Amino acid sequence: MSWRHSVQKTLWQETWRETPDGLALTEARIEGSGAGMDPPDGAKLIDGFWRWHPDLPALREVVMRRSGATADWQICIRDTCRALGSYLPAEADPVKLAICR
Repeated sequence: MSWRHSVQKTLWQETWRETPDGLALTEARIEGSGAGMDPPDGAKLIDGFWRWHPDLPALREVVMRRSGATADWQICIRDTCRALGSYLPAEADPVKLAICR
């Protein structure tokens, strides 16, 4: 998934994977820094993005908020990316991403 920061206009991307414990954040990428979006220590600049592997536990769900004041979330499934609005109506907020069982 990805989004663009409302002030910095910096692109932030995350890769999530389904695991037996839930959704695991396997990589985070950010184009730049500022407005609280600084890459952590150990991040590496590769192809214009700061990249790192967050050490966080898997989550049952990921909650995404949609203010309407910024560009919509981009959701990528099997290398095909589309705006969240192509799946759900604009007023759908919050949106919860979870594993279907």
